[in-house]
Amino acid sequence: MAQALGEDLVQGCELQDDSSSLGSDSELSGPGPYRRADRYGFIGGSAAEPGPGHPSADLIRQREMKWVEMTSHWEKTMSRRYKKVKMQCRKGIPSALRARCWPLLCGAHVCQKNSPGTYQELAEAPGDPQWMETIGRDLHRQFPLHEMFVSPQGHGYEASDAQGPPASQPQAFWPSPSTPAFCLCISGAPARLGVARCGQRLQRGEGMPGGLTPNGLFRHRQQGLLQVLKAYTLYRPEQGYCQAQGPVAAVLLMHLPPEEAFWCLVQICELYLPGYYGPHMEAVQLDAEVFMALLRRLLPRVHKHLQQVGVGPLLYLPEWFLCLFARSLPFPTVLRVWDAFLSEGVKVLFRVGLTLVRLALGTTEQRLACPGLLETLGALRAISPSQLQEDVFMSQVHSVALSEQELQREIKAQLARLPESTSGPPPRPKARLAGAQAIFEAQQLAVARGGTRPEVPRIVVQPPDEPRPPRRKPQTRGKTFHGLLTRSRGPPIEGPPRSHRSSTSFLDTRF
Repeated sequence: MAQALGEDLVQGCELQDDSSSLGSDSELSGPGPYRRADRYGFIGGSAAEPGPGHPSADLIRQREMKWVEMTSHWEKTMSRRYKKVKMQCRKGIPSALRARCWPLLCGAHVCQKNSPGTYQELAEAPGDPQWMETIGRDLHRQFPLHEMFVSPQGHGYEASDAQGPPASQPQAFWPSPSTPAFCLCISGAPARLGVARCGQRLQRGEGMPGGLTPNGLFRHRQQGLLQVLKAYTLYRPEQGYCQAQGPVAAVLLMHLPPEEAFWCLVQICELYLPGYYGPHMEAVQLDAEVFMALLRRLLPRVHKHLQQVGVGPLLYLPEWFLCLFARSLPFPTVLRVWDAFLSEGVKVLFRVGLTLVRLALGTTEQRLACPGLLETLGALRAISPSQLQEDVFMSQVHSVALSEQELQREIKAQLARLPESTSGPPPRPKARLAGAQAIFEAQQLAVARGGTRPEVPRIVVQPPDEPRPPRRKPQTRGKTFHGLLTRSRGPPIEGPPRSHRSSTSFLDTRF
């Protein structure tokens, strides 16, 4: 099962043609020594400047200030104003703040705080030779046109580049050698230039992703990717390494330091998508059946066409879900999908998948143009880039009629129909938490119980108390109430005689 899924994933990555993420080796032969990169760091990419459909600088600045306010009081925000967090994630997290928001959304900052020094120990420890060889072969496949991973040593300016970045590179977050770096949120700051700790003073080279220094930028990022993946194989040796973890870790390293990227990877693999990256991939098979059931209900004609041409969900779904669409969508859209995914959970992946299938095969003309299996798979991988523009595409994704309750109901139904497999463990959908709010509540519950690992909240029903004997009614039959009071009153109390007020007429009282 795992081997078949891995082969499909490799074939999908080789067939995919996305100039913003993969590209071709011929584009690397541009003018040297610095080839022009777009605002996301892809050499030869088409996203060099924001288009007319992108939000204005004033709107981006307003969103940045909202996120700064929310993240400054994160526990209060998640406890009382999670709906606002969800809506802001749907609008898109500003590029300058993704590195601050992603660890908060997935709870990686709590894991890092509870396990200080764990990543350093794992990074310094020798890895399993089997996994190290496999990871080493996959390094050059992870975004080969991105400036961080374009060479085995990664993109970086050497010590001789003391004059600063080239003219084609943005000037944001470039500290002067003579002045301390005071990093603030800069509207529209490129994601590859890393993370601004809003309002926080950073010494040069401290706290910057990948060792950002005045004379060096993101050195040895391929080696950093190797260390993150190796650390996970040591952290979870029973799961090991999955090829699809490479693109996920690479996207995280584009925005985060290695340690934070590692803990975000742990949260994604264990809480968002448990059972996806293990040796048996049991959860992938379950979600494939769930996806087909949702297609049957929401897009019945497309579902019928896929059955007629013999296109099963395992031919295209693993490439989408395992890599979190990092290899299937333009990179600006990938970031928007990740913003919503870290906020709302796996429900977003199903919505994105249903939207892609509808865009590729939604009309009768599109289905008639795909009479066979190869044509149908080609249509799923050749959606027009104009339809995948982030704002237009994400508005369609969030309009898909699929709630968390409906998804859980379908998962429960398909789990009961799934045949028992003797080759691996059964899927455990209950171990998957539904987004940032569920993870936050689980971590708060773990802190209240004195633990360090998040636990799934459970409702405990207390057993009823033992029934009390019925209260006996006093025997008053044949006895008057006046007699009971007389007998229970006791002897009269000795004292001065009480003065009785004589009755007077109405005229005497009134006048």
